[in-house]
Amino acid sequence: MHYFQFEIKEWVSNTAHLSLEEEAVYLRLINFYYDSEKPIPLDPTMVFRKLRIADIRLGENILDEFFKSTSEGYIHDRCDVEIAKFHAKQEQASRAGKASAERRFNASSTTVQPIINQESLIINQKPIKATAPKVATPDGVSVDLWNDFLIYRKRLKAPVTDRVLARLIKEANLAKMPLSDVLETIIFKGWRSFEASWMQQAAQMAQKAKELPLGSDKQIEDAYRVECGGDPAKARFNSYFEMKKFILDQRDKRKKD
Repeated sequence: MHYFQFEIKEWVSNTAHLSLEEEAVYLRLINFYYDSEKPIPLDPTMVFRKLRIADIRLGENILDEFFKSTSEGYIHDRCDVEIAKFHAKQEQASRAGKASAERRFNASSTTVQPIINQESLIINQKPIKATAPKVATPDGVSVDLWNDFLIYRKRLKAPVTDRVLARLIKEANLAKMPLSDVLETIIFKGWRSFEASWMQQAAQMAQKAKELPLGSDKQIEDAYRVECGGDPAKARFNSYFEMKKFILDQRDKRKKD
């Protein structure tokens, strides 16, 4: 994927606390992610070298803040959404093109009588593969959304059956979410399926993503300003260690609440 839509306001909002160098590193990592369409390795040394990120610690801080560490590497939920939407549009355009070509071919073709060779009466035919019937659009889900979901699942080579739909409806009820919201969540988050427990995990990850890094004195000041709503210049701490401890205590308190 060599193109993505750049939302200026969203970018400024998410990177306002970064220095110019930190923002440049983040942008390079985002560009690499879109171009490769795969997770950044858990050992990002070679990626940092390719992107000319000399400060390894700075690069790791950006990965920890904006990306999510998984067994396959560092992933970025927003990037995965855009990549999935890009391929869904490609698939839809491809289907439309094939349908148009087929209509043109049928319109121009004429019926031709076959020539029968009496010496060879055996006709070799490939066996017809049985295809699962298309599952009807569920109640409460728009036709457009359902078609987008079917295209998305096809790209994952995961057909939608009645059993799959029944499981999604069950998990949607457990999560107390409309089925349409569940389908949109699957597509936008790049998930293969859906479980109610994942929503709680996603909420926890979102809260963690809001927690700013505390690696340097400046980062501690920024975190105190954003997460605690205080002015570091007016704070009565004897050291940055005390300020950092206060921020961590506030995070623990929020998690308990």
